[in-house]
Amino acid sequence: MRTLQRLIPVYLLEASNFTSGLGNSIIMITIPWLVLERTDSPAFAGLVLALSALPALLASPLSGWMVDHLGRRAVSIGADLLSAVSVIAFPLFAIFFGLTDIVILVLAVVGAIFDPAGYTARRTLLTDTAQASGMNQNRLNGIHEGIFGVSWIAGPVVGAFLIAGVGAINAFWVAGGLFLIAAASLVFLRVGDAGQEAREIKEAEGKQEHHALIRGFIILWRDKLLRTITIAVLIIAIVYLPTESIILPAYFLDLDEPQSLGIVIGAMAAGSAIGAFAYGWISGRMSQRTLIRTILIGTAASILPMAILPPLPILVGSAFFLGLFWGPFNPLMSTLVQQRVSPDEQGRVFGAQLSAFYAAPPLGMVLVGLSVERWGVQVTYMALAAALSITALAAIFARAIREPNNFKIRQGSTLQ
Repeated sequence: MRTLQRLIPVYLLEASNFTSGLGNSIIMITIPWLVLERTDSPAFAGLVLALSALPALLASPLSGWMVDHLGRRAVSIGADLLSAVSVIAFPLFAIFFGLTDIVILVLAVVGAIFDPAGYTARRTLLTDTAQASGMNQNRLNGIHEGIFGVSWIAGPVVGAFLIAGVGAINAFWVAGGLFLIAAASLVFLRVGDAGQEAREIKEAEGKQEHHALIRGFIILWRDKLLRTITIAVLIIAIVYLPTESIILPAYFLDLDEPQSLGIVIGAMAAGSAIGAFAYGWISGRMSQRTLIRTILIGTAASILPMAILPPLPILVGSAFFLGLFWGPFNPLMSTLVQQRVSPDEQGRVFGAQLSAFYAAPPLGMVLVGLSVERWGVQVTYMALAAALSITALAAIFARAIREPNNFKIRQGSTLQ
């Protein structure tokens, strides 16, 4: 009983993590489908997704600053509440005013503003939750990303069947309710705030505090390892994100198989969840440097079979292995930030990384949408797979990853 009570903070954080991720994953598949259903234009779908990523690009550094200065839990609750409002606005507009292409675009852009704050805040809450529950930090990092991955298994499947069963517009009611549950879960979470505690200690010692919004970018740039990994993942994201949001939806829309789209994306998420859950075990048996190399090689090897758009069973299998190899990356990145960055600056570092990941994919989505219309899904997907593979192999031989000394834990970090 005492063990269960001690783990209550973990249950509450992960309930919020799961429901928020589930809501977002439903929206991810529903918005492109709604646009394609109304316009039959992959280019416009790419434009909507690209423009909706721009607010998050600008909001991510501010979200990180808010997490560091206003508190991790408060920011997460507020972000989920605002996400719920923005999602429910879709069916409300459809009922009272009617949905036009411009309205869909505006609502998608507004809704994207709030996602970075919730995601960033929950990642910074991992250290506080681990301390409150007595759970091993690496294990909790893996559980957190694994549960987030499970939400992305269920989300596309749920979203696809909602589209088939009640229509795309009604799926937004479900997503909005999930965001409300995510906010309510954290209302009951009672843990410390390592970021606020670190700020108070610095103030008591008379140390200078860095208030700048760009502090996270400065830290990332000065840390060779974090910089190299962030740049590599940024380039991979340019290639990878349009696959889920443009390539596969356009392919399965032509086949009129929304359920197959959900199965493929769900298989990818299933592999990712398993890889993430395994991170706690892997981290005790494999060095971080070896793990990074394994992730990059496995990712490159898995996406190539998908690019030829084979029969559904092979496509699903390849998607699963792509997710499996990629799964340990996010908990690994959380661990690296926890080990190398002061707690009162971790929000801004996570925010800076998230901002970087939002920066380039919009251009990729627009170009991919245009390429699909001009040259078709097959040619476009092959080009994307080649680009991802080249980037992954180049990162393996980067100096920051080759040198073991670059993986040392930094003084003043959460984990020492």
